[in-house]
Amino acid sequence: MAALAGLLLLAGGCAEEPLPQRQVRSDDCLQTVQLDQLTEQIGRCDAVVAAFPTNPGPLNDRYLLHSLAGNEAAACADINRAAALARSKPPASLDPQLRTDLNLRQQLCREGGGKGMGANQDRPQP
Repeated sequence: MAALAGLLLLAGGCAEEPLPQRQVRSDDCLQTVQLDQLTEQIGRCDAVVAAFPTNPGPLNDRYLLHSLAGNEAAACADINRAAALARSKPPASLDPQLRTDLNLRQQLCREGGGKGMGANQDRPQP
């Protein structure tokens, strides 16, 4: 009986610790885009946006996911929020490509009105 108790104590002491979770990075939204899993990817990107509330980059990335999913209103809301965050930063601190993306995508939203992918079929895609 004592041997069994010792064995149980030993087995309990050898429990595996869970692996540490990888930290969320600001560029995680577009790591592995799969068109058949856009809803799940938007959900993961929501966590990235929440983890980096003052960084316009994740909002810019989520814009693309929402656009691919056909949700132009959410995409345009994200890009407008990202552009507002970008304007609050010193110009030299923002990646020039990100600034260009934000300007282009805001223009697309203004032209398309955020009314869906079919609102303006001849407009260039982001």
